[in-house]
Amino acid sequence: MILLTGATGFLGHNLVPRLKEAGFSIRALVRPTSDTTFLQQLGVELAYADDISDAGAVLNACQGCRQVIHAAGHFRFWGDMADFWRPNVAGTKAALDAAVAAGVERFIHISTLVVVGRTQGALIDEATPCHPQEPYQLTKYEGEQMALAYHEKYGLPVIVLRPGAFYGPWGRYAFNRLFIEEPLHGWRIKVNGGRRITFPVFVPDVVQAILLSLTRGQPGEVYNICSQSLSHNEANAIISELAGIRRWRVTMPAWVVLTLAQVWTAVSRITRREPFYPINMAPYVFQDWRINTAKAQKEIGFTPTPFAIGVAETLKWYWQQGIIRKRSGMTSRFL
Repeated sequence: MILLTGATGFLGHNLVPRLKEAGFSIRALVRPTSDTTFLQQLGVELAYADDISDAGAVLNACQGCRQVIHAAGHFRFWGDMADFWRPNVAGTKAALDAAVAAGVERFIHISTLVVVGRTQGALIDEATPCHPQEPYQLTKYEGEQMALAYHEKYGLPVIVLRPGAFYGPWGRYAFNRLFIEEPLHGWRIKVNGGRRITFPVFVPDVVQAILLSLTRGQPGEVYNICSQSLSHNEANAIISELAGIRRWRVTMPAWVVLTLAQVWTAVSRITRREPFYPINMAPYVFQDWRINTAKAQKEIGFTPTPFAIGVAETLKWYWQQGIIRKRSGMTSRFL
């Protein structure tokens, strides 16, 4: 039995069917208010907690489980520190304590590559020093380091996966929104001439890494999980070709975008609504994220999906869900 947190999220929607196909029994820790229809349809056992940091509820859910996949967390480009700390740090502690008490055989902790914070443009591997900058990065780094500390202190067999920027089916935020939805809806801009390097990871590739890590990899180790790094221009060109739209993008000066983001973020303190471009998005967009995944490929057998294939599958999902209309120029090979 696997205990899975975050089962109703972007990753969970892609992960649960694959776990079931692989023959695993799953117990998902969910909120009572969550839509669990697809989990019930797949025969997933449900355990409930009003909050992932509820230590008693997490401990009860963990009883009888051999593995834990801790994928729950709070990711936004906007919000107060408390919004991030409770799920990303306190929630991780509750999951780790429960896993130690239950004597689980493997604990897969889903972290993020953005804990690196300031990239300096260099190639990022698992030994790159981390300098997290904003609430999501700071709290995910704290949670990750806590997981590794539990391995050292209690012998908990922890493996940390650091995925890149999620894209793929079942997502409407971050990379999906910026690089796929906005251009398809006519909002076609780029910054720094499109030369910055981004770090997308096809969510099924994260699923692949999780499945591999259940039996492979060295406890106490961290693994970068990224499909490939490529420039914004390269990403835009591939998406445009597959989506059947023209490649042009309007270059926006960095200072204009940053000024607008600062103004929008200031206004959001009054409206309490996430701004269109929050200032916390800046480290993700205005830095070069060159990722080295050699360790994951060698030690757990991770194989990245080519970006064009991942984008085609994502566009197919958008079309099937009715979020975008199928265009005459869309690549029929996948759609």
